[in-house]
Amino acid sequence: MEFMDPISLFLLFVLTMAFFLKAGSFWSTRRRDLPPGPRPWPLIGNLHLVDLKRPYRTMSELSKRYGPVFSFQLGFQKMVVLTGYETVKEALVNQADAFGERAVIPMFEDISEGYGVVMSHGENWKVMRRFMLATLRDYGMGKRTIEDKITEECHFLIRKFESYKGKPFETTTIMNSAVANIVVSILLGKRFEYGDPTYTKLVNMITENTRLAGTPSIQLYNMFPSLGFLVGGVKTVLANQKEMYAFIQDTFIEHLKELDENDQRSFIDAFLIKQQEEKTKNQSNGFFHNENLKAVVSDLFGAGTETTSTTLRWGLLLMMKYPEIQKKVQEEITKVIGSAQPRIEHRGKLPYTDAVVHEIQRFANILPMSVPHATIADVTLGGYFIPKGSHILPLLFSVLYDESQWEKPFKFYPEHFLDSEGKFVKRDAFLPFSAGRRMCAGETLAKMELFLFFASLLQRFTFQPAPGTSKEDLDLTPAVGFATPPKIFNVCALPRS
Repeated sequence: MEFMDPISLFLLFVLTMAFFLKAGSFWSTRRRDLPPGPRPWPLIGNLHLVDLKRPYRTMSELSKRYGPVFSFQLGFQKMVVLTGYETVKEALVNQADAFGERAVIPMFEDISEGYGVVMSHGENWKVMRRFMLATLRDYGMGKRTIEDKITEECHFLIRKFESYKGKPFETTTIMNSAVANIVVSILLGKRFEYGDPTYTKLVNMITENTRLAGTPSIQLYNMFPSLGFLVGGVKTVLANQKEMYAFIQDTFIEHLKELDENDQRSFIDAFLIKQQEEKTKNQSNGFFHNENLKAVVSDLFGAGTETTSTTLRWGLLLMMKYPEIQKKVQEEITKVIGSAQPRIEHRGKLPYTDAVVHEIQRFANILPMSVPHATIADVTLGGYFIPKGSHILPLLFSVLYDESQWEKPFKFYPEHFLDSEGKFVKRDAFLPFSAGRRMCAGETLAKMELFLFFASLLQRFTFQPAPGTSKEDLDLTPAVGFATPPKIFNVCALPRS
């Protein structure tokens, strides 16, 4: 019996895999109305075309050739990429139900196991999202009660900035801690000191996981999950998540000991009461179990902390880069409210400040790839047939930088949100929180936090680069991460007289 040489074996393996991929694909070759796209190679798909550090730029360039709806393949994963405001709106808003499922992504499935809200599916997602929205409203989202907690946290943050006495410092952990305290106040009804070692470690783990989730190694794992043992970043992410879950477990066990149904103090109390109601009714297939609690709390920490704090750090960097804009914000705040604590009621009276906050969100573009969706039924979009179960990538980068929607999409230009009389104007293509059924559940809270933190800081400080660094030296190229943060920078917070 003759044996094949290694090269022939490898070629046979590649051809066999290519055959099975082609034969098992839901992309029927008999249809002529599938989205166009670059021809995939066996095994790697279109991986050879992608800048893995900034894949959204690759996708944006490909849309110029293939149009606003095109197919793309990474490893074994076929996907449909949607680009531009009109296309993304048509899918996520006008056909919200069809595009309303969450795609299965190996790394996130490993973390959440399908529980929680952000990465969950089907009925679990519906029940947990409904509970989350209702309970967040009960505990003050969009109301005066949560506004009071944010303004209180602004005072602690200002005091921390003052402690550096105008000397340069790095803001990542401080800003994350301040924003996370708003989530903590909802979850536990308390706050942590910025120097608390357990709290600092928790916040830093969230930051590290968000960064690693966008690295090339994790993207390769999502394409080839069977090779996970070769990817060191996977082990770090899972270890961090395990430690975070242990923290959550300890926290809500302590709450359970003191639970009083007539005195709900926090989000976790509300969940535990729902859990007891299910047990009373003997609902063995209920949703309010500990795995969902850990996942929901983790979602609130991750989605409710990293995105807002990252946006605020972009804001400080942009104010140093454009001191003339910073000065105009400060002049408006001084003229309209003076030294009074900024409140949400002031937002309508501070149109330029509000426009700057919105432009920071647009320009920073911190979730350029959004979070992938999936179709729950066969659907037609832009004249193309998209099968049920397709992995959908709504490219938010292409919406926030859509040249048909923004006058100067690649410049930091607050006038995008101002009319000729200087009044604030809403823009339809402003979708940093995505849109449709899967849009960010914490949008109202995030908008309130961004305005209050930003206005409070600009009221009290002028932000300048560290000595020896000019504004021209400040780099606006985003760092690598699932939420694209600014590169690490130092800031000097000089008290305003």
